[in-house]
Amino acid sequence: MPSALSRKLWILVGAALLLTALFVFLGGRGSTARVAVADVMRENLSSVVSTNGKVEPVSPQTFRARYPTFVQRVSAVEGQHVKRGQLLFQLDDTQIQAELAQARANLASQEEALKVAKAGGVASQAAKAAAELQKAEASRDQLKNDNDTLTKLVAQKAATPEELGQNRLQLIQAEADVKAAEKLKQTLDQQAQLDENRSALLVDQAQHAVHDLEEKATSSRGVAPIDGTLYSLPIHQGDFVKEGDLLGEMADLRRVRIRAFIDEPDLGQIAVGQSVEIFWDAHPDRVWNGVTEVLPQQVVTRGTRNVGELLCSVTNDRLDLLPNTTVDVRIQVTERKGTLSVPRGAIFIEGDRRYVYRVEESRIRRQIVKVGIANPTKIEILSGLNEGDVVALPGEVTLRANMRIVPVRPE
Repeated sequence: MPSALSRKLWILVGAALLLTALFVFLGGRGSTARVAVADVMRENLSSVVSTNGKVEPVSPQTFRARYPTFVQRVSAVEGQHVKRGQLLFQLDDTQIQAELAQARANLASQEEALKVAKAGGVASQAAKAAAELQKAEASRDQLKNDNDTLTKLVAQKAATPEELGQNRLQLIQAEADVKAAEKLKQTLDQQAQLDENRSALLVDQAQHAVHDLEEKATSSRGVAPIDGTLYSLPIHQGDFVKEGDLLGEMADLRRVRIRAFIDEPDLGQIAVGQSVEIFWDAHPDRVWNGVTEVLPQQVVTRGTRNVGELLCSVTNDRLDLLPNTTVDVRIQVTERKGTLSVPRGAIFIEGDRRYVYRVEESRIRRQIVKVGIANPTKIEILSGLNEGDVVALPGEVTLRANMRIVPVRPE
């Protein structure tokens, strides 16, 4: 019996050992995975900020209707390169010309009324009152002198008190006459000034009316103020336009401005003078080059994004980058020559630390690294790796420290 038990015990132990060996073998096979890897290498690395933007003319020239009327003639086509002084369109100005003639006649009438206000009417009465005042003052002054003389003569018994009394009565009347003349002159002067001011105001209003109508009459002929491209011309012959309606837009498109929408986290990397590349789906083979010019002054909400609006100057020699189109913008923020770099996907984040899985023979080890600038595909390694090191890339298999792998280099 004891021997039978011992035999069964040994059989159980042997089976357990066999199962353990099998599990170890299967576990070892399961821990080896095919993992993509990449070399740590030196290369020139540029950090870029990618976003979208809108094309704008630098100094657009806009034509708008100054009064309601009909389009009489259109002499250009949208997209045409036009010369300074070239007629683009003509509006019906019949009514404006009639109003202008009436306004000019009204101006002439008001100017004549101002002339009269300055020289005639109340003004002439004020001049006459001034002369009367001068005459009254002279008479009063003479009576004052006579009064002084008579006072001395009466004291010397050379004149009678009656003569002195008569002179004083005349002096009192003369002083009253001076005061009345002063009051009349003051009243007439004030009225003359009011008349002149009123006439001058009416002349000024008439002049403004004439000037406004002259500008409207001039605006009826749409003439190119510069050499440039007529990139918008929404009107046709016979159209009715209201005051303020857009008639056309033109600009010199050899240089355009890009309004780039920079996400708030990227604003700290942007500076004046950075290189800019512009891409437009309509011309996938073209790249336009420029520089950043005006930094964002505030952050605004645009859809679901908080952005700053960066203005970039871009060369457009072929005139094929059109205003109001949406483009892709790539801004070169920083460039490093011969720096260590790895694919951006090789970097893992844990709190404020960055690490990679460095390949050592057939295993991967977790390695803390310090990173620098980055672009959409590569990131700079400042410390933690050396040139020639190999790092694992994420894929279908979840990477973990000390994991056995079969390195695979992507083709």
